[in-house]
Amino acid sequence: MTDSVQTRSRITCPHCGFARDEVMPTDACIYFYECRGCGERLKPKPGDCCVFCSYGTVACPPVQQNGCGAKR
Repeated sequence: MTDSVQTRSRITCPHCGFARDEVMPTDACIYFYECRGCGERLKPKPGDCCVFCSYGTVACPPVQQNGCGAKR
């Protein structure tokens, strides 16, 4: 069996730099995320499946498990 899936990631807003630790769902990608610092609505970068793959310190669980089409 492979390493366990990480469910915590620090997401950082590219607009204001605010960072927050979040728990990621294990069975879904999160497409939108509202920054708690500036209120900006984040979307994934082209080629990424979710905001955690674009702006987080850890890729989302589906990507960790099977690739899911993200760059990581």
